[in-house]
Amino acid sequence: MSHFIDLTLGGLTIGAAIAAIALSLVLIWRATRILNFAQGGMALACAYIAYSVTNHSGSYWLGFAAAIGAGLVGGALIERSLIRLVENKPPLNAVIVTLGLLVIIQAGLGMIYSVDQHPFVFAFDFHGYKVGHTSLQFSPASLFAVLSVLAVAVGLFVVFKYTAVGLRMRSAAFAPEVSRLLGVRTNRMLTLGWALSSAVGALAAMLATPPLISPNALDNLFVFGFTAAVVGGLDSAVGAVVGGVVIGLVLNYVSGYGTPNLSTGTALGILIVVLLVRPNGLFTRATARRV
Repeated sequence: MSHFIDLTLGGLTIGAAIAAIALSLVLIWRATRILNFAQGGMALACAYIAYSVTNHSGSYWLGFAAAIGAGLVGGALIERSLIRLVENKPPLNAVIVTLGLLVIIQAGLGMIYSVDQHPFVFAFDFHGYKVGHTSLQFSPASLFAVLSVLAVAVGLFVVFKYTAVGLRMRSAAFAPEVSRLLGVRTNRMLTLGWALSSAVGALAAMLATPPLISPNALDNLFVFGFTAAVVGGLDSAVGAVVGGVVIGLVLNYVSGYGTPNLSTGTALGILIVVLLVRPNGLFTRATARRV
């Protein structure tokens, strides 16, 4: 029983990081209707910036702030300089561009920092809480990860549901021509969507990267985050969080009771099943279109 509890608590920690990546994908999809395959690379670049700032300043929180700020600025710059060129083109164009951007980012990070793993400091202890004489697989670092993702999810839900900015972002994504006629500056909304998405991705990198960082450190996390976003529904922030937690739990159970080598295959299997049974995701309503 104790082994099951440890696996469950560990799965919640892993699920928090997966949910953060899923949230970033959901955010950019809802804001621009583009699926960003470079999200993992962009997030990793922000983590490397945090790594450099922390090493030079000695302050983890200064590096943390630098990562989030780099995410905001980097996402906006990428949208304005690169993504805007393919926003009104066929969807495949954006897919190819983001995949190319991922390759460029990872190659650039490898050339700048080398492909070796570097130690990445963290502000919280990774030793689990103790209940009596038992040490749980849930630490202050785990608590910080879970609370951070919940706060971001609630914030995004409120923004998209109850604020004028969220409404403008949604209208710019779904009906840009009508939005322009109503006075919405759609280009600014799309830029804001990319900036926020990249900032959430930077948070995911800061939660998932410790204790080691390398140019391919977030590859698996992106695959799991993409799976969680599709399972929950690409239009649902709640679905992204639930999907991330579910994927994290399943992966930890598979690793704990079986072998870690099955983790990626299990995630892809879940993705295939959901796409076959409910293509729109578990938390997104199916829509009918008159033709």
